[in-house]
Amino acid sequence: MQVNIALLTITDTRTIENDKSGSILVKKIAEQKHKLADRKIVKDNKNEIKKIILDWTKKKEIDVIITTGGTGLTGRDITPEVLDEIAEKKIPGFGELFRQLSYKTVGTSTLQSRASAILRNGKYIFALPGSSGGVTDAWDLILKYQLDINHKPCNFVELFPRLKEK
Repeated sequence: MQVNIALLTITDTRTIENDKSGSILVKKIAEQKHKLADRKIVKDNKNEIKKIILDWTKKKEIDVIITTGGTGLTGRDITPEVLDEIAEKKIPGFGELFRQLSYKTVGTSTLQSRASAILRNGKYIFALPGSSGGVTDAWDLILKYQLDINHKPCNFVELFPRLKEK
């Protein structure tokens, strides 16, 4: 099953032309035969980030939103706070698993990542680090499998029809 994914890079320094992490994700999305439904770059501005994500959550042609950047500890890193404000449900296991797997790559530096995931209006929203290694770990070790309808024993895709249940 093809998943429609919107990709948002959150950065004060990159453009589409030099967005290495975003480009890695574009390639990996295509390799899994998913569709890149939209792609944007936005500055580390809470209101702009929130507006783009909320607009995307209203679009039927988008199933999943992936952000890259803004998950660190500096003053400009605000992606998790934006997601906390708009979350209908949090998926704490995503960030926990990411940090556990990332430990094998970057050691204790994984503590500096606040990668996270939420649900909003039946859409999965994943906040990944801005580093190329971080997005590679998140995709190759978690998202590639959880966004594959054939992954067993269970996956995120099979839950799409039930995410808006009341």
